[in-house]
Amino acid sequence: MSILDELAAHARERVLADSENMSLDILQAMCREKGRANGARFYDALKKGNLSFICEVKKASPSKGVIARDFPYLDIARDYEAAGADCISCLTEPKWFLGSDDIFRDIRAAVSTPMLRKDFTVSDYQLYQSRLMGADCVLLICALLDTKTLAQYLAVCDELGLSALVETHDADEIRSAVAAGAKIIGVNNRNLKDFSVDFSNAARLRDLIPPEAVYVAESGVQSAQDVAALRSIGADAVLIGETLMRAPDKARRLTELRGNL
Repeated sequence: MSILDELAAHARERVLADSENMSLDILQAMCREKGRANGARFYDALKKGNLSFICEVKKASPSKGVIARDFPYLDIARDYEAAGADCISCLTEPKWFLGSDDIFRDIRAAVSTPMLRKDFTVSDYQLYQSRLMGADCVLLICALLDTKTLAQYLAVCDELGLSALVETHDADEIRSAVAAGAKIIGVNNRNLKDFSVDFSNAARLRDLIPPEAVYVAESGVQSAQDVAALRSIGADAVLIGETLMRAPDKARRLTELRGNL
């Protein structure tokens, strides 16, 4: 079993436990009362015409273990916002990434920047949870969802007013994302099955992404040269996690990564 399979299995366990405490019907009713999100602002922040930055808040990862032993996540999010992050990504997966829904809610209350709830979506139950948590965008991973299921989840997102970052790793997954109607397509340079990184992946797959979709390059960004290279191949946005999380001064590191953009 790959680590991605383990992450998905654990996500299903979490959904089962959560649904025993609160049924899907109740979640849906709460979402109707709350009304649609303004998730379009996440899309708009990434499609502004210049390269956009999604800055990630995470304590750990399966490939690197604990990244930030000192984890003042509210200060980190505020630093990102003050430094001009276009969007903030926050991990809520608890076992390998040491995230939580409460961390997301705390950050949501502290910043106005559009936010991505980054977790391993295996049920539409999680989409309704995300709306109630105040997310603007959710993560949908093609390696976990066939085209039909992906389209169904995108329809739920549209109903809730959420944007969706649809993550891909190869040509077949991009074709699935496009067929399902994805408007924001991420290419992960890290293979989630074995966590190897191939930075050229983003360049190879760029031409498969329709021009009207937002193209997000994920993982492997370590320098301003990397950022400039991704911009040169047509990326609309980059998602940066570990490089920022390891920096003592995250606002300064973000400025350095921007370079002359």
